[in-house]
Amino acid sequence: MSELIVLGYEDRAVAERAFTEVRKLESRQVVELTGVAVVSVDADGETHVDTPARREGQVALSATAGALWGMVFGLVILTPAIGVVGAAVGGLIGKLNQMGVDNTFRDKVRSLLAPGSAAVVVMASKITEGEFAAAMEKFGGTVLKTSLSEEGERELAEQLAGTAATA
Repeated sequence: MSELIVLGYEDRAVAERAFTEVRKLESRQVVELTGVAVVSVDADGETHVDTPARREGQVALSATAGALWGMVFGLVILTPAIGVVGAAVGGLIGKLNQMGVDNTFRDKVRSLLAPGSAAVVVMASKITEGEFAAAMEKFGGTVLKTSLSEEGERELAEQLAGTAATA
């Protein structure tokens, strides 16, 4: 089971410090990350995504984990709430809904990302919740969390592979 955690902050500087703390918690094995990113929204409403791979110039995740993380992140954060989507993307959104990442969760995440704000998005396969929460408490902010089952993740990855093959 993976946890999808979104830590929302009123400015990027706090999000950056929280991101650094998450990486420290990873090195101490408090959390096993599948993906992590800082998402910020500038004054013009443009979304910016910063991942460890971008910062370090490395491939930090396997191809499957990276594709899963990218699609989950895109569907949770960046997909418009209203609009026309293709059948494949619609199917993926449906799968996320089955996994507990419904429109309500996506709307809450989007509401955290007002211009000038930022969030740390964490996808973790293992987490020591008490220790993680205690370490992150000093940053304040808003915490949103949902769980993704291993079976649901596998099904989503299979659906992603099929989507990529038809694209």
